[in-house]
Amino acid sequence: MKIGVSTASLYPCHVEDAFKILCDLGVKTVEIFANSTSEGQEPIVSEICSMRDLNNVRITSFHPFSSPMESVFLFSDYDRRIDEMMSLYRGFFGSMNKFGAKVFVLHGAILSSKCTPQHYMKQFAMLSEAGREYGITVAQENVSYCMSGSIDFLKQMKREIPENARFVLDLKQARRSGENPLDYIKALGDSIIHCHISDADENRDCLAAGAGKFDFESLLKALSDKGCDGALIVELYRRNYGDFSELKHSADFLAELCEKLSIKYSL
Repeated sequence: MKIGVSTASLYPCHVEDAFKILCDLGVKTVEIFANSTSEGQEPIVSEICSMRDLNNVRITSFHPFSSPMESVFLFSDYDRRIDEMMSLYRGFFGSMNKFGAKVFVLHGAILSSKCTPQHYMKQFAMLSEAGREYGITVAQENVSYCMSGSIDFLKQMKREIPENARFVLDLKQARRSGENPLDYIKALGDSIIHCHISDADENRDCLAAGAGKFDFESLLKALSDKGCDGALIVELYRRNYGDFSELKHSADFLAELCEKLSIKYSL
């Protein structure tokens, strides 16, 4: 398992500034969260790549700001909007190739959308196949306010489009859906290729890893037992931790647990 941090955790820092802060902290595995179209384009992409090379950092994944648009663009029935989003995301796939990132994180249609499961599967498969042309895996994240918040819906994806259905497990979103994160692992198995990590306690559903009471040992064992060997990416909201150093401490905490459990990992 690869262990790292998302630049999303430093919002509202510009992505290149967030990336530099993580490099300076000694984080060696990073997810890029683009908060504007320009952050997935030149010249910012090359600036980040230069810092990546200088600091010997691995970029695992790319998460676009445009997820709120997906319901009315990608998952709509309107061909011109679909074409526009496909063009935007193909551009992001090209930038991911420059980054060396392999996983594209998708939120998908919101619960209040009129998208049917059948249309959702068709559109997801279309985007997944486009990603494959670039060597990119499109991965569906469980998001509480989206269709993907339901374990049953994710199981339907796995059943109906097995060649395309790959998943991102987000712990805080599982909690917000009222679900046990371990149940996603039982249901989806090694189709989970990426994780967004946060801790929690009785009153807060998003904390730095090790700052709450979540049973990370059971999580890591379950992932390992199912053959999931993707990245564990610390993804927090800025209000949920103090100093930036807590991000690196979160990654180190996960590494220590992997060491304890004899699970292979890299920071």
